[in-house]
Amino acid sequence: MRAEPTTVPALLRRNAEHRGSTSAVVTDALALTHADLDQRSRAVAGRLVAAGVQKGSRVALMAPNGIEWAVTAMAVMRVGAVLVPLSTLLRAPELVAQLGTADVSHLVVARSFRSRSYLDELESVVEGAVGLTGAGRRHRDLPSLQRVWTIDALPAEAVDDSMVEALDGRVRPADDMVVLFTSGSRGAPKGTIHTHDSALHAVASGLEARCLGPDDRLYIPMPFFWTGGFCMGLLSVVLAGATLVTEAVPEPARTLALLERERVTLFRGWPDQAARLAADPHFAATDLSHLGPGSLPAVLPSDRRPPPGARPNLFGMTETCGAYCGGRLDVDLPVEARGSCGRPFDGVEVRVLDPEGGEPVPAGATGEIAVRGRNVMRGICGRTRDDTFTPDGFYRTGDLGRLDAAGYLWFEERADDMFKVKGATVYPTEVEAAVRAVGGIVQVHVTDVADPSGAREVGALVVTARPLDDVVAGVRERLSAFKVPTRWVVTSSPDDVPLTATSKVDKAALQHLLRRDGRRLDPSPVEHTQERGG
Repeated sequence: MRAEPTTVPALLRRNAEHRGSTSAVVTDALALTHADLDQRSRAVAGRLVAAGVQKGSRVALMAPNGIEWAVTAMAVMRVGAVLVPLSTLLRAPELVAQLGTADVSHLVVARSFRSRSYLDELESVVEGAVGLTGAGRRHRDLPSLQRVWTIDALPAEAVDDSMVEALDGRVRPADDMVVLFTSGSRGAPKGTIHTHDSALHAVASGLEARCLGPDDRLYIPMPFFWTGGFCMGLLSVVLAGATLVTEAVPEPARTLALLERERVTLFRGWPDQAARLAADPHFAATDLSHLGPGSLPAVLPSDRRPPPGARPNLFGMTETCGAYCGGRLDVDLPVEARGSCGRPFDGVEVRVLDPEGGEPVPAGATGEIAVRGRNVMRGICGRTRDDTFTPDGFYRTGDLGRLDAAGYLWFEERADDMFKVKGATVYPTEVEAAVRAVGGIVQVHVTDVADPSGAREVGALVVTARPLDDVVAGVRERLSAFKVPTRWVVTSSPDDVPLTATSKVDKAALQHLLRRDGRRLDPSPVEHTQERGG
């Protein structure tokens, strides 16, 4: 069953009628069918409306993955209010900043998670915010905020079901549906605004490429508050009428047991998440025979894994509600296209522009990737359209790449990530690829670091069990001398990687870590010879 994008309430009603007995969301301990999701979200919507939520209200949700998150999110969106998912990693000042940026009027938050009390933290920086009652009160630091609730204690009083049904019927594809926060590794988070049409069309356009159909049971280890978990996970199963298997805190052994028990057919996420599972001692004994070929290769049996680069690298961003470019993940690319991101999906147009002048460059030339079309966000909170889009409606992504004559997109680098060492350009992604090629690498993150003289050098943080000398030797076989990192931090724990609240590597923190703890290696003998003019 392929769903045409429409609105969230229409999809919930359709699934209740045609896929009602199929599980929609499954956790370690609970399962919710599509009929349940429709019925329970309708009931919660009635309570939210009675408490003042109306069409256009911006309702923030800050909680871990689970049944309650899915039900509350659908309740917000089905009555025409705008969902604002917030990361459970946010610290109180960051939370206040995002509440203000998105003009949030109602906040639903977990009482506690991972030993943190979010209400106490919020109250510590905005005294009186938690006590808002909605009776005309406002806080000077958050003038839009009217009410704050915990997700397990929403107001009990509800409007009549007929009112919820009437509000459902008033939701239009052009109405705002969600504000998703994203940020670069250095910039302040920005709130991207998606309508029902842009978000649902963006997700629907990639269902075939991701091999997701109504009978699939999808596992994504990403939180719902990120684009990967929300768009590629929750919205995807609602559109496909499929099942999402999720957990609040993924842990390899427990995750493997969940995948086996629930007979998961599709494992998607970041490659390092699959690699971490494959490295767990329980992996070999886990029955993952139900996984389809569209899953990440690391969790597939060795005889079912495609050759490296044979499948497209799905490519997207929060501004496009997930992937906007790719190809079927169970079909090998033509040899000449391997390593590419595939072709743009239906509904999005891609151009490659000169980074300075903004004019389109010829096919095969590198420039800044720009996107336009139905899949693209409506705008960014606090920014005008002129500040967000080019005069002809393209969004300049800040990604560098090339579009070949056959229409395949090749990503090369973030425009603000490349740097120069001794006058030569270094692309972190190229160095990271060389480190991964050594083998046994769980994660690698490369950036520039100031050496003792103030000059730039290449630094690398690597998550691996391999000795540093082995990694360095392998990289020197694959890269020119000036590209080989001279400052290294090696760890066995992914938790040592510094992240922002949007799960991107925190570049400033990474650079500080490399300067403080990095082991500095002398350049290779070849580089010494070059520096002496030999």
